[in-house]
Amino acid sequence: MRARPLRGHGLLLAVPFGRATILLIVACLLWFATVAPAHAALDPALLTQLGTDDPDVRVATVRNIGASGDARAAVVLQAIASDSLAIANGRAVIVSGSNVIDAATGEALGAAPAGLETIVVNNRLRGELDSALAGLKLSSPDRETRLGAAKELQASDNEDLLPLMQAALAKESDPGVKAILQLAAASLGLKSSDPEQRLQAAKALSASDDPQLRQILLTLLTKQKDGSYPEADERVRIAAQASLDEINRRLHTVELGVSLFTGLSLGSVLLLAALGLAITYGLMGIINMAHGEFLMIGAYATYVVQGLFRAYLPGAFAWYVVAALPVAFLVTAAIGMALERGVLRWLYGRPLETLLTTWGISLLLIQASRTVFGAQNVEVENPSWLSGGIQLAGGLVLPYNRIAILGFALAVLAAVWLVINRTRLGLFVRGVTQNRAMASCTGVPTNRVDMLTFGLGSGVAGLGGVALSQIGNVGPDLGQSYIVDSFMVVVLGGVGQLAGTVIAALGLGSISKFLEPFSGAVLAKIFVLVMIILFIQKRPQGLFALKGRSAEA
Repeated sequence: MRARPLRGHGLLLAVPFGRATILLIVACLLWFATVAPAHAALDPALLTQLGTDDPDVRVATVRNIGASGDARAAVVLQAIASDSLAIANGRAVIVSGSNVIDAATGEALGAAPAGLETIVVNNRLRGELDSALAGLKLSSPDRETRLGAAKELQASDNEDLLPLMQAALAKESDPGVKAILQLAAASLGLKSSDPEQRLQAAKALSASDDPQLRQILLTLLTKQKDGSYPEADERVRIAAQASLDEINRRLHTVELGVSLFTGLSLGSVLLLAALGLAITYGLMGIINMAHGEFLMIGAYATYVVQGLFRAYLPGAFAWYVVAALPVAFLVTAAIGMALERGVLRWLYGRPLETLLTTWGISLLLIQASRTVFGAQNVEVENPSWLSGGIQLAGGLVLPYNRIAILGFALAVLAAVWLVINRTRLGLFVRGVTQNRAMASCTGVPTNRVDMLTFGLGSGVAGLGGVALSQIGNVGPDLGQSYIVDSFMVVVLGGVGQLAGTVIAALGLGSISKFLEPFSGAVLAKIFVLVMIILFIQKRPQGLFALKGRSAEA
């Protein structure tokens, strides 16, 4: 092995240089890195300022601790929040039972000294502690912790945390956390004493979708009583106005989209409520005032199935809604067929008697539900997969249950269309609707077709009740809220026309929701009713008129 000369301090040393020497040097460096402190201790003089009576000094001290970046900052702040920090003999200490440690260095001090003065935390100081701790959490390896800290810092006015937030931004790799942290830093920058910092923050807020930040920008641009602005720098005001315009434009687009979705959601509910009525009234000509009560029965069937799953199948509780669908359909279809066979088949061709009879039956069904389930609303819980929603800009949410109901309404519509147009029963229904006497002469069992058709319409109403149980209260008067709207949908769409029912339901729902922000819910419904009356005056057959022999019958 060759020796290499090393010069140092005027001496010529011969040291064998090889693999063993390199390993020894690396080991020494690792040992040094292990035993060397990563951060210097907190300044003891800074911590003792927490014992002062001046609340402003204490707040400033907490901010300085949070912005220090020291490894012990989080320990000290947690100790303050848990009332474990005290001042003893001019030194800040953390008291944990019988153990006392130095707050600045972490050195154990043994037994608690005499004259301990615990730091009292008021609401103002606790708010500063929360902000400071949130700033320290930005370096956490857990994404959810960093995300929660970024959201907390959006409401902070601690300007000392801005460097810490900017440092966290430089290291942040998660796009969601980074976006919120950027907005939090910009919001805090608006409160800076540096005009350039405020200018950059005002420009950065143009990417925000938070209504609270929009309100902050609006406050900067609102002229005060003395004619001045909260923001003195005109450049900052111009940037704030540009950001405000951009935020308003983007949120307006989102709000229009949400209004459209809400209208379609209401339309899907009306469609489910009116689809069964379109069958019983549109195809059979029966004015069924008890149709709303079939919705109510379907909702109560869902409530019963929920109770059975909770008692006997708690592990599969999330799927009770799926099990409630066939139950609600079969129960309401059976009640509907019994009603048709027992009462309505004697009243065909007598619309006034049919209307009065079904109205009386609706009162009986309402009273029966009160007797069985009580007069108060019952609780139907959304399963986990129907809870929550899709978060949009501006804090707007598209609920999962509304999205599911929209899809469910389309699925029920498709099923009804297939039954009417692609099955033997549907062929008989269309034949009886167009010419009952001719259908009977060809061997169609018209009485049986009437019973099955009324059962189908009632069962579809029961499916609508399952959907309604997921978005509102379930009670004896549930059906009364939808019977008038259902008749409006069927009449406007055209008697016996499923396509017209779909267009009328979705159209009325969308129009109502677009009018509500301007006129309120009551006036919007009145306007829609007046519009329907005027339309029927000009076109009594509705949007889609029957053609051929069915129109002549």
